Amino acid sequence: MLHQGNAVLAIIGLAHLIAGLLLVLYLPFESRQVLGINLWIKPIKFYLSSAIYLWTFALFLPYLEPRHPKAVRFIAWSISIAMIVENACITVQAARGTLSHFNETSPFDGIVFGIMGMFIAFNTIVVLHATLLFFLTSPVIARPYLWGIRLGLLIFMFGSMIGGMMVGLRSHNVGVTMGEAGLPFVNWSTQGGDLRIAHFLGLHGLQIIPLVGYLIARFEKATTAFRSVLYVLLVAIAYAGVTALLYGQAMSGYPLIAAFK
Repeated sequence: MLHQGNAVLAIIGLAHLIAGLLLVLYLPFESRQVLGINLWIKPIKFYLSSAIYLWTFALFLPYLEPRHPKAVRFIAWSISIAMIVENACITVQAARGTLSHFNETSPFDGIVFGIMGMFIAFNTIVVLHATLLFFLTSPVIARPYLWGIRLGLLIFMFGSMIGGMMVGLRSHNVGVTMGEAGLPFVNWSTQGGDLRIAHFLGLHGLQIIPLVGYLIARFEKATTAFRSVLYVLLVAIAYAGVTALLYGQAMSGYPLIAAFK
């Protein structure tokens, strides 16, 4: 189904999934660490997350294709290239045993970080274009699902802004230096604020809110269209609120686990 929706995104997404899984298999044979964890964990997370991201757009973009075929091709190729470049940079830096993000310790490291920044900024602009098209177009799909996509895209943009905040700070931590103790695998700080948590939640609103809209459309047949859309809106507001609270908590320098003590 993904291949039929958008072959470019389906194939590039599959390539990212395979790359991530291959690194998982290689993980036990690597002893080097970056920021206190196995240096291949970060590329694994980014490859798997990118696969989900690309496949999500492979599902969404066909709804725009009938009215915006050129825009769909541009968006598909653009986000595919952006993900390839970003993950290639992360992989190169991991292989070198050093940081990919916020690393300007040498001219080469600064160039790599700059390239990543340019392509992620480009990706964000492209997604903004897609968001505008979804708000200006009314595809022939259930209204709750359509609004799930629209609101999911807006929350994704919020998550992207948090990513921009991290670039501005040159760190994903607040109140502590990077590399302090963190949660297993995700490495979210247990010592201070960590903006990656809100960033992660915001970005994956792109999958969660549309899924909510799809499920409401499928299982609430007796509900009016207005009420179904209202349900999606309320879920999206709650989701965005939690993301904002986690952002505020991180900016205050408090770790995620502090909320559960």
